[in-house]
Amino acid sequence: MSLGIVFLSEVFGTAMLTLLGCGVVANVALKGTKGNSGGFLMVTWGWGIAVFAGVFVAAKSGAHLNPAVTLGLLVKGGKEYAPDVPVDVASTFTYFGGELLGAFLGAVVCWVAYKQHFDAEPVEANKLATFSTGPAIRSTPWNLLTEIIGTFVLVFVILTFGGTPSGLGPLAVALLVVGIGVSLGGPTGYAINPARDLGPRIAHAILPIKGKGSSDWAYSWIPVVGPLIGGTLAGLVALWVPMIMPAVAG
Repeated sequence: MSLGIVFLSEVFGTAMLTLLGCGVVANVALKGTKGNSGGFLMVTWGWGIAVFAGVFVAAKSGAHLNPAVTLGLLVKGGKEYAPDVPVDVASTFTYFGGELLGAFLGAVVCWVAYKQHFDAEPVEANKLATFSTGPAIRSTPWNLLTEIIGTFVLVFVILTFGGTPSGLGPLAVALLVVGIGVSLGGPTGYAINPARDLGPRIAHAILPIKGKGSSDWAYSWIPVVGPLIGGTLAGLVALWVPMIMPAVAG
């Protein structure tokens, strides 16, 4: 499989992920929508279904949809990201690029779908929340730690039980994301994916959104760095666990 196919697969899959994921937040947060004030549980289930759809769309490339997943697979020492896609520098950056571009494009399409409601929404924070995450209590070390923990859970479970998201199964990954959201998502909104947060945040900064306010770049590094650390740790632990299991069993 060519890297061009991998790139397009990740672009379309991640775009579907962010279109539906940002879309459910828009439906809950923006003024005058049918789902306005639907609550956090509606958001978590919406994101789970968004992951479910994205994994199906990007199945050909292994459906990483997330640089933290790609990085976890790299650190674990796998030979292939997907069938006939070797783990090397070129393929790694192909995944990263497809994921980031897809996340940006999905957010743009979401804005188009909700354009009138973005115009009607008076609260700047509600508009930004549609695109990217933000903390309930702003504290750099604790926000960073929350993102590390949430992403570790996501990537470790994927690596331990499935090898890749498509191997684990779209429904299982979707339910895992819902579980992380309802259990660990309260402090920061659980980005657990650098592309999912950065791509839409760039879209927020670029798009001509009426009264949009700041894109909160001061916070933006946390949902990027935290998931990358969490994914790296998950890859290391997933590599280490099989080595100690025979000793534990003995």
